Amino acid sequence: MTAKGRVNLKNICKRFGSFVALDHIDLEIEPVEFFALLGPSGSGKTTTLRMIAGLDSPDEGVIEVDGVDVTHAPPGERDIAMVFQNYALYPHMTVRDNIAFPLKMDRVAAADIKRLVLQAAETVDIDHLLDRRPGQLSGGQQQRCALARAIIRQPKLFLLDEPLSNLDAQLRLQTRVELKKLQRSLNVTAIYVTHDQEEAMTLADRMAVFLDGAIMQIGTPEEVFNRPRTIQVAAFIGSPPMNLLPANLQGTTLTIEGRDFELSAAPPTQAESVIMGTRPSHVRIDPNGIPAQLYLSENLGESYLLNLYLGEHLVKVRVAEMLGVTDGDTVPISFDVNAIHLFDANTGLRIERG
Repeated sequence: MTAKGRVNLKNICKRFGSFVALDHIDLEIEPVEFFALLGPSGSGKTTTLRMIAGLDSPDEGVIEVDGVDVTHAPPGERDIAMVFQNYALYPHMTVRDNIAFPLKMDRVAAADIKRLVLQAAETVDIDHLLDRRPGQLSGGQQQRCALARAIIRQPKLFLLDEPLSNLDAQLRLQTRVELKKLQRSLNVTAIYVTHDQEEAMTLADRMAVFLDGAIMQIGTPEEVFNRPRTIQVAAFIGSPPMNLLPANLQGTTLTIEGRDFELSAAPPTQAESVIMGTRPSHVRIDPNGIPAQLYLSENLGESYLLNLYLGEHLVKVRVAEMLGVTDGDTVPISFDVNAIHLFDANTGLRIERG
């Protein structure tokens, strides 16, 4: 039996007046994939989800679900369920009635509704709360109620719009794990909108990074983190994100702030003006390194984050322990040349190093 839930977006464009919310994007989501739409506010990710749901229509382009054109089909004909950021529960209804509501709209037999409500509630561990109203529930319990209402119809598409953003930090971590297990157990395609890259990295099989109405990169979390396609993606992904410094490239010699670093091989590029990227964990404290000034140190518990000024540029360095330095001190640093990323300073595109 062929798996359901394949989504294709082809040349999608959406405008709100003169504002271009989505600028001709293409996206293919595989059946039973957990796919994250990641980006900052206003990047186009929620607009994309709403068009997949049928709540908005594109100005140009085609939306297909399992090969069927649903571009202008109403939401009820798309076999989707959506969980909103605010849960959208009916306050006057019990949890039982909230969960049952989609089945009552579909005129499912009462006996079947009773059985399916209990099954959905047990799946998300709220079967003991069925007679309460939303106002009597915690934020986490309301979120589970919204999930139960979404899964009760066993849809082919499970759309989630920032569903964890209203939960406290500890509950977010716990619910994140449960959400992934739930998606796997239901064997359903999940499309998940978030601005939280940690959520996207931990939950998604693949992800699309949105910036300014365009998709900058599509790939697994590992691909996006380890090989960002553009400077913009490099500057967005990572906590903290990658350090980006202007540099000059001549053959195998990379010059940063007047100091030369030798690469193992010359990158295949004609560009001399490049941007060097390096993760904070790949910057080293080196007595023979480039002098930088400590601006601020942050205690992260298991590690420390040093904020240093290298010339005019802020560089973040992750270290296991403090080094007996205080704000204003000079700290010499160098870079692991085997772990650096190079980008063309003019195009912003990644320069592959072989």
